[in-house]
Amino acid sequence: MLDIFFPFAGGIGLFLVGMMLLSDGLVAFAGGTLGRALVRFTGTPYKAFVSGALVTALAQSSTATTVTLIGFVSAGLITFSQAIGVVIGASLGNTATGWIVAELGLKVNLGFYTLPLIGIGAMLKLLAPGRGAALGMSLAGFGLMFLGLNTLQDGMRGLSAVASLADLPDGGYSARIVALLIGLAMTAILQSSSAAIATTLTALHTAAINFEQAAALVVGASIGTTLTGALAAIGGNIYAKRTALAYILFNSVAGLIAIVLLPVFLFLLDLAGRYLGLQPGATSLAAFHTLFIAVGALLFLPFTSRFGQLVERILPDRGDSMTQRLDQSLLAIPAVALEASQRALEQVTGRLLDFYSHLLSSGASASQNGGLAQAGQSLERTYDFVSRIQLPPDDARLGAQRIAQLHSIDHLLRFHGRLHDLAQAGIDFSDPDYAWAIENSREMLALARQGLAEKDLAPRLEQLELDAVTLAALSRQVRHDLLQDMASPSASPATSLRKTDAYRWMERTGHHIWRVCHYLSQGRLANGKEPVRQENPG
Repeated sequence: MLDIFFPFAGGIGLFLVGMMLLSDGLVAFAGGTLGRALVRFTGTPYKAFVSGALVTALAQSSTATTVTLIGFVSAGLITFSQAIGVVIGASLGNTATGWIVAELGLKVNLGFYTLPLIGIGAMLKLLAPGRGAALGMSLAGFGLMFLGLNTLQDGMRGLSAVASLADLPDGGYSARIVALLIGLAMTAILQSSSAAIATTLTALHTAAINFEQAAALVVGASIGTTLTGALAAIGGNIYAKRTALAYILFNSVAGLIAIVLLPVFLFLLDLAGRYLGLQPGATSLAAFHTLFIAVGALLFLPFTSRFGQLVERILPDRGDSMTQRLDQSLLAIPAVALEASQRALEQVTGRLLDFYSHLLSSGASASQNGGLAQAGQSLERTYDFVSRIQLPPDDARLGAQRIAQLHSIDHLLRFHGRLHDLAQAGIDFSDPDYAWAIENSREMLALARQGLAEKDLAPRLEQLELDAVTLAALSRQVRHDLLQDMASPSASPATSLRKTDAYRWMERTGHHIWRVCHYLSQGRLANGKEPVRQENPG
């Protein structure tokens, strides 16, 4: 019995380790290229679909694609509708592993011929610097994957002599559902649909199961692969949960279609065997996997928008809109985490600017005061999030981006405090004495809000600085004049002091608006350029 169990368990283990090393090595070797490709080539659902399929096929892991995608959606780098196209593409790209196993792993004794790759890869991993080590890890993983397949075949041949799934009821929907559930359970246990599919292909190749049962097992593995994405979304924000739900729904619906229409798919495969030379067995099973996912994609892609609306209705947005993108899982991806915090800071800034605008126009209502308090809480949460991002020690760009965000948080906290003081002071800004200061402040507000809306504050910084400096100079002059006038018998000291305080608050508020915009502009890192250093970091 041990002669059967040991090769079976060891083969699965070697294949899993090989897949992990191959996937991690390829992602590290690409240096972020795969992730940037996801962000860049997802303009339409169809482009997103192609990007998801290619990235998954290259990375040899739908889990890597979907977990990374969840992070990107959480940070706002990709919209939810684009993410739907990517997850559908990831499902199709995941079928590439089956083709590799069916065409190479089961037909050629690659486990023997790839042994040198394991040795070469290990040496590169130990001795080569940087991307060379990542390439070595990929080579070693590739070799281990096929060595595991060979070992798994030996174990499967012994297992088929003792117990066979072919003994289960065959030819009905109940048998297909049982096989589907077994495939789902295998994927859940192995935490890899590729390993479950490789095991199924090997079982079919060694005649341990028949083709119909193998097809149902593959469907189960396809549905089971969504579990990792679901686990990654637990505790995540609403965008992460929606992405995971869309992935689960697509694979489940495509899988159920495959089970219901299995006779049709088998007929099509039989035709392909007759007229296109498609070989029966493992190759046909890989073709079946690709075919039913492709059918699902054809049904879903034209209705991506409606599908997205359905998912949004199932999982409505009830969280804090300013900080709901600050998913703790993003902390493991510093660049994405900083993008999420950047967007949160921009939203908090917009909320504070709106409050100041209402305050200057007609005063703040109770609901607006509540919004100010909520903005303060969001700011505290954002500060906590930014402070916990662990940056690579040699990445100056990310370090400069976080420093800029911390500076903007500092000014936002003080800006929030000034607004709170102004709201509590109950100043009547309809007084003509404040007209020039209000006009100046409104111009700053308009510039800042326009820059935030366009995500391009840089062209407005010079005018914002000029307005802030002008407001400060005039405010100091007016305060000086008011204090001088207090010597007059008709002057009211209380009124004069209240006005000098109001001018001082408006002066400092204008300064904070300028500096917040300055540091948010630095933090945006437009087009991947280094943030501009400025000699006056007040």
